[in-house]
Amino acid sequence: MTSPASPRRRHRPREHALDEIQRTARQLLVEQGTAAVTLRAIARQMGMTAPGLYRYYASHHELIQALTSRLYDELATTLATARDEHPASEPGQRMRAVCRELRHWALMHPREFGLLFAKPLTDADTAPGNASHDPGWRFGGVILELMVQLWHRGGIRPPANLDGEWIAQLEEVREHLEGEDVPLEVIYVFVACWARLFGAVAVEAFGHLNFALTNPEPLFEHTLQDILTDLGDPTG
Repeated sequence: MTSPASPRRRHRPREHALDEIQRTARQLLVEQGTAAVTLRAIARQMGMTAPGLYRYYASHHELIQALTSRLYDELATTLATARDEHPASEPGQRMRAVCRELRHWALMHPREFGLLFAKPLTDADTAPGNASHDPGWRFGGVILELMVQLWHRGGIRPPANLDGEWIAQLEEVREHLEGEDVPLEVIYVFVACWARLFGAVAVEAFGHLNFALTNPEPLFEHTLQDILTDLGDPTG
């Protein structure tokens, strides 16, 4: 193992060090779970001293926020790549591809998916003010923008009335639509469809269908078909 005093360790460019720290944190997450992702463990894995690592991340919270942001950015890029394999004139096809890619990423990266969406660490929270807030919305924006495009096609049938308790909650989502005057009743459909999509992916990624299904993909496809129907494009 490289000595903590190694010049290579002391004088590496800062951006390279930050990248290596995050890659090491991810490796520990994948191999040992969230409890293993500590500053001390990362420093030991990299041949550094724990105080040396604090020159790059001042706290566990700052480190986990950086890792969470990195994973959200990776996921957003992955979904956007899947989206762009289909014509911009076919948002239903794009939505289907994005939803399938979300499932694929979750199944290939269950521990990373768990960190982002099960929130086993409070330091992974994406509340406003946290570094991962904007990357989390970049990921969500890939799906939300497609939902807005489907709304423009006029096929969404929203509920006739929503009680007042819904209004304030849905207004926050509308703030992220950059000038799109989407009715709150339609945003309710967006949120309901996201909940079903996330539920279908998470229940499989976390192994909660193993008791009943050896191949959950047909169930996912059935759910995805229902979601696209509710979004006004059942052919996808």
